[in-house]
Amino acid sequence: MAAKKTIRVTQIGSPIGRPKIQRQTLVGLGLNKMHRTRELEDTPAIRGMVAKVHHLVRIDETS
Repeated sequence: MAAKKTIRVTQIGSPIGRPKIQRQTLVGLGLNKMHRTRELEDTPAIRGMVAKVHHLVRIDETS
């Protein structure tokens, strides 16, 4: 079985003053404080969530 591809997502922007759905998306990704990093499986669902808050996160590709 091949290793699952992952992405590293780091929160670089504050959710203060952002719409509620963007704050909820960050929580769904496991990010709720600045400079927190999560390593998540690279799936279309995760990519869609990251796309909604692309201005608040930094994405690093990993294998």
